[in-house]
Amino acid sequence: MPVTTSPAPRPGYPAQLLDVSRRALAQLVRTPSHSRRAEAARKLARHSLWLSVAGAALVIALMLAFDQTEIQLMPARGTPSLWPIRILTDFGKDEYLLSVLGGLLVVLALVAAGLHGTSRALLLGLGTRLQFVFLSIAVSAFVAEVLKYIIGRGRPFVGGKANPFNFVPFEGTGAYASLPSGHAVAAFALAFAVSALWPRLRVFMFTYAIVILLTRLVLVAHHPSDVVAGALVGTVGAMAVRYWFAARRLGFAICADGTIVPLAGAVSGHLKRVARGASAP
Repeated sequence: MPVTTSPAPRPGYPAQLLDVSRRALAQLVRTPSHSRRAEAARKLARHSLWLSVAGAALVIALMLAFDQTEIQLMPARGTPSLWPIRILTDFGKDEYLLSVLGGLLVVLALVAAGLHGTSRALLLGLGTRLQFVFLSIAVSAFVAEVLKYIIGRGRPFVGGKANPFNFVPFEGTGAYASLPSGHAVAAFALAFAVSALWPRLRVFMFTYAIVILLTRLVLVAHHPSDVVAGALVGTVGAMAVRYWFAARRLGFAICADGTIVPLAGAVSGHLKRVARGASAP
């Protein structure tokens, strides 16, 4: 008498959610596998060095020649008519950006756990891109917080007057956390990350980042050199995270000369073919 076999029951939703979450985290720490990662690492090091040298020179020049003058040209702190600027500047706050991106990642995992096959693969492809944007901001913001603590630069008018050379290293308070600007770090990390994935958005994203940078100056929350340093930290931080993803073949490809380029979008025919060929859990 022939034995009939029934298909194995599909794991329940909690198990699916756990599996999706586990895979999403595991892919970030797996061993780098791209054959051209050495070329990309050399290019990253070269570009980071040039950016850092040029950025440091500009920061020093602004400290010496422009910081104090710019502060004196800005409206008085607390001017009531600046309320729209106070609202606008919050769009560059790293806590808000990370909260929104983190929420989107949670929602995406919850939805993906209920899907299978091509639909799940497409959604998880988007999730990998959101992970990249989230980590670009998070890593850059962490580096910025360490620098703020070590440098201990006083914010404008801390101490009663505009003094661009008011430094108390390792102070650890908000009053001495001016360099680099956290808003500029987050805005430029976000701008670079989104532009790296979707180059057509580059002009819009960097316009947004510059606007956030300017709001910090108008509100006299930072010196000009602070926001330039923040833009540098955010850009280099996002570049490093992009390399991490590319070396693991996540969201990016590496060309023969070490240039990192985005993979085709989440709705591309290539990804659909890969999804159909894979046995999604």
